[in-house]
Amino acid sequence: MYFSSKLPQTGTTIFTVMSALAAEHKAINLSQGFPDFESSAELTALVYDAMKKGYNQYAPMAGVMQLREVISEKIASLYGTNYHPESEITITAGATQAIFTIISAFVKTDDEVIVFKPAYDCYEPAIRLNGGKVVPVQLRAPGYQVDWNEVRNLISEKTKMVIINTPNNPSGTVFSGDDMTQLASILEDTNILLLSDEVYEHLVFDGEQHQSVARFPGLAERAFIVSSFGKTFHNTGWKVGYCVAPTGLMQLFRQVHQFNVFCVNHPVQVALAAYLKNPDHYLELNVFYQEKRDYFVENIENSRFKILPCRGTYFQLLDYSRITDEKDTDFAIRLTKEHKIAAIPVSVFNEAQLDQKLLRFCFAKKDETLKKATEILRKV
Repeated sequence: MYFSSKLPQTGTTIFTVMSALAAEHKAINLSQGFPDFESSAELTALVYDAMKKGYNQYAPMAGVMQLREVISEKIASLYGTNYHPESEITITAGATQAIFTIISAFVKTDDEVIVFKPAYDCYEPAIRLNGGKVVPVQLRAPGYQVDWNEVRNLISEKTKMVIINTPNNPSGTVFSGDDMTQLASILEDTNILLLSDEVYEHLVFDGEQHQSVARFPGLAERAFIVSSFGKTFHNTGWKVGYCVAPTGLMQLFRQVHQFNVFCVNHPVQVALAAYLKNPDHYLELNVFYQEKRDYFVENIENSRFKILPCRGTYFQLLDYSRITDEKDTDFAIRLTKEHKIAAIPVSVFNEAQLDQKLLRFCFAKKDETLKKATEILRKV
């Protein structure tokens, strides 16, 4: 028997590959983006309490109302835009499910979707599965700045959607207010949708401010904004996130969502609703992670790696061109096997596997883990 795949060129994700290699060789795993420290004991206790109180059956399809209400309050407080908890907010099984659902709900055969590269690797398979065409905009290290004239020239009658990710994984760059204004100008007077992946919204450093799409009415009216509690509260395995959008768009999103996952972990939603009532739980994260970034960077300043700017996320890019001219995929494997530290080669996020001699390291780790990791990197 023979069966053909709708994604014939797609193999196992690089995160799975590198994490498995790290486990096999007992290497420090700075590849996959998850913390090695525990989530809040208070939040864990709230989940347990919700379980004991019987919140163990299906949650409402769109999510627990108390959680949607507190999300609405959070967005209004931070970005000055009101999303109605009943009709404009949906709880999802992580941000990736939200992204897949958005693309599936709107992208049809031959629709074009503009994607900024390097890009998180879930966007393009979802586009292709739905018959769409990826239109890449390759950004270049070290600045990864967008040439908005290039973007303007790529807009066509087939453009269905633009996907942005700020703060950006893997580059650590952050869109400015001017970036958002230029994007709004390009999309004005079109029917093009915007998908804004903002899962690292609370991880913006050096006094900068997260420029959410919610701040810009001309963008918000056509946009889905996606966020992740797993990234925010150090519990990626819980797989709970959310998306917000104007009522008409959200209605179409839920048409797919209800048959995709229907609903999301009930006791975790109840717990998050209570935990989010204290804004300090997310407003202090930028300081927490900036300290980790600074610790990591300061401890490899005397290494042969060149440190690229990291303005957001919990990922640091390192240029290894002074060490070897190996392909980044080969060097990442050798680094794991010989030096016992795992990272992600950035070419896997780029157009045509563009190799810029960069590796991505996750610094969402305990200080003792970062200390061991930086000791290794100084010796490479």
